[in-house]
Amino acid sequence: RYTPEQTSEWISRRMEKLGVHSYEELAEIVGIDRGTLSRYFRHERRPSIDVIAPLCEVFKVSPETILIVLGAIDLKP
Repeated sequence: RYTPEQTSEWISRRMEKLGVHSYEELAEIVGIDRGTLSRYFRHERRPSIDVIAPLCEVFKVSPETILIVLGAIDLKP
């Protein structure tokens, strides 16, 4: 399972690769409150189903990848 630190590193690398410069910009693109995104990234809150698709679209990854990165499901061995 990803730790909050690993999630933060993954999000930062992915944002940089995609040219997203801040959580505020990411929140605007995804249409989710910045504070809510931050809670997802710190594993304080699990993402709701309606958030998964926008995050996948922005990060260009599968739903499974987003759920793993956000600590909602375990990595497969």
